[in-house]
Amino acid sequence: MRRVIRYSVVLPAPADELYSTYMDGARHAQVTGAPVTISSEPGSPFVAFNGAISGRTLAAIPSTLVVQSWRSTGFGPNDPDSTLILAFVPEGGRGRIELIHVDVPDVDFQGVSEGWEKHYWMPWRTHLASR
Repeated sequence: MRRVIRYSVVLPAPADELYSTYMDGARHAQVTGAPVTISSEPGSPFVAFNGAISGRTLAAIPSTLVVQSWRSTGFGPNDPDSTLILAFVPEGGRGRIELIHVDVPDVDFQGVSEGWEKHYWMPWRTHLASR
């Protein structure tokens, strides 16, 4: 059975700014506190948290959508990459991120599910509040 993680998160910044922050390595690192390699170029590598997360950008539509292959070091060696879809949606002066993360293996499902809140949503809120 395919396992799916879903989040809908509203943050106090415009959707296009949230997209730009996610897709810019330096700005992404300001949010997460760890170096990030990322690009909107299809096939380009994605690496975060000192290699604990890796994958490739599969598609990116500026200000709107990111699709990545994605895996963590918690995945087993024979586990295929999962697929991460992030949609950036305007919501007044704020932005909403709709996350769908499919095919996270059972061995790391809870860690990845909790990790989105712990390593992304909470730090992103803190980062935006400190501006």
